[in-house]
Amino acid sequence: MVKLALYVRLEAKPGKEQDVEAFLLGGLPLVEEEPATTAWFGMKLGPSTYAIFDAFPDEAGREAHLNGKVAAALMAKAGELFASPPSIHKIDVLAAKLPG
Repeated sequence: MVKLALYVRLEAKPGKEQDVEAFLLGGLPLVEEEPATTAWFGMKLGPSTYAIFDAFPDEAGREAHLNGKVAAALMAKAGELFASPPSIHKIDVLAAKLPG
């Protein structure tokens, strides 16, 4: 069961929307290598607003993700792709329905 999550809001720089979408699509194979990342979503909220939502069974899994390849790539590309630094929120999951 997932108990913890991250919500990361991303605002693309003008003209960088396609690059942000490509970044999110490219992140999926990296996250698939993280056994404690139970769920991961790269989302488009509006014309230039994006988000990542991911869920974890425990704090160790969340911290492993925060110290993993996708987080490192996100921070490395932040100045190039985003109008402001990614807004990262640690949240608690109260209820969830997942397959399996």
